[in-house]
Amino acid sequence: MPSMYPHVKGIIAALKEKGIDMAIASRSPTADIANTFLDKLNIKSLFVAKEIFSSWTHKTDHFQRIHTRTGIPFNSMLFFDDEDRNIQAGSKMGVTSIYVGNGVNLGALRQGLTEFTENQNASEK
Repeated sequence: MPSMYPHVKGIIAALKEKGIDMAIASRSPTADIANTFLDKLNIKSLFVAKEIFSSWTHKTDHFQRIHTRTGIPFNSMLFFDDEDRNIQAGSKMGVTSIYVGNGVNLGALRQGLTEFTENQNASEK
């Protein structure tokens, strides 16, 4: 049975309550299984975009598709991932990208929100 990291359910609920749009960007050799897990976790409907591909696409393709679908600019996105190459790709596009080796938790969320705010303030200057 699929499960989430301990803090994730509360983080997702809090973001949704605040009206923050969320998306999923994932590469998986078994996209059908990934989608089934989202259904079993009962969270699929919480996301405005779900970019889950079975082919080995680049993370930049995921961000572009999310942007096209939602209209959200790259510099207004906050991204968490456990692969450094994806963090680098997102950062180059202007996405605030946070490396999480052991999943998203409250510490990673705080770090992400801090860096996102700093990036927003820097782009306004």
